[in-house]
Amino acid sequence: MKVSQEETRRIAALARIELTDGEVESMSQDLSAILTFVEKINELDTAHVPETDHSLDIQNVFRGDKVAASLEREAALAMAPKTDGSYFIVPAIVE
Repeated sequence: MKVSQEETRRIAALARIELTDGEVESMSQDLSAILTFVEKINELDTAHVPETDHSLDIQNVFRGDKVAASLEREAALAMAPKTDGSYFIVPAIVE
């Protein structure tokens, strides 16, 4: 599939990427090659290929969630530079 330079400029604008004329030409060729490759892959019969969510056969490596005691509010607030008694006071970052 041929991607025009105008289409490449439109894609670059949507992605907020500034491209020179040379880059637009090169990117158009690259995008065309990628879409041609995808079209070739779409020709394959994948009806009997099982769906996968990962290319490797791995197990969940995260530990399970366990309920545990947490730091009491008063202890956490005692370590803070500024509080109002119930909450941390932090500098405003929004103007």
